[in-house]
Amino acid sequence: MPTLMPAAFLGHGSPMNALERNRFSEAWRAFGAAVPKPRAILAISAHWHVDALAVTAMPHPRTIHDFYGFPQALFDVQYPAPGLPALAEEIADVVSPDFVVAADHEAWGLDHGTWSVLVHAFPQADIPVVQLSLDARKPLDWHLALGAKLAALRQRGVLIVGSGNVVHNLRALDWHNPEGGFDWARRFDDAARVLMAERPHAIATLASHPDYRLAVPTDEHFLPLLYLAGLSAAVGRPADVLVDGYSYGALSMTAFTLDADGPGQAGAAAPLDARAMPGHANL
Repeated sequence: MPTLMPAAFLGHGSPMNALERNRFSEAWRAFGAAVPKPRAILAISAHWHVDALAVTAMPHPRTIHDFYGFPQALFDVQYPAPGLPALAEEIADVVSPDFVVAADHEAWGLDHGTWSVLVHAFPQADIPVVQLSLDARKPLDWHLALGAKLAALRQRGVLIVGSGNVVHNLRALDWHNPEGGFDWARRFDDAARVLMAERPHAIATLASHPDYRLAVPTDEHFLPLLYLAGLSAAVGRPADVLVDGYSYGALSMTAFTLDADGPGQAGAAAPLDARAMPGHANL
């Protein structure tokens, strides 16, 4: 019987985490080391948020440095993982007939939401990676349902990784609180954890949480969590917290896994450069 691949949602935070060794990046490393070697990785990043459902289908996706205002060392990072065009076709089959997938052969690649976590989880960059876009036109329940549909890929050796942040409000950042979380951020993050542990199928109800507008002023970083919730609901098992914490009051670094082990380690999240925030970086 084929191995059922685990799945994850990783709170990626600052792109600088790609260069840092902290308790979050160490937890990502532990996760990557603990899972069976995947046939391929399907990444669902907050940073490919467009008015379409698309999937990368190039054999050699480029490393996209979709930010500015950061040190040159970050722009020098390359993640030369191969693509897997055949997986793009499988994804189209899996989500059919309800959803239409457009294959992207050259325009996109691997954005920092994907490579900033994979550079730790799979540092050899030897596993094919395909990205799935977030269709900005669709409601939360649609993304949840699409995540459930993708569950079939886990039986084909595909590791599904969502990358975003449960709480992501760049306008509310507190530069004097690098490892803390505002009360509203903690309340919302706690509510997400309860639902992922007990009722992942109900994760979209967080839209009615009193702190939703503060925690999720725009939905692109929240949406990848819905894909893991859909996968969790599809198998009727809860997600586990891999690592948790906060950055600058208004960012949650909580990460979840499904059917996997991999404890995090001690340390703080990568610092942000106040000169690059907000509006001068794509986090």
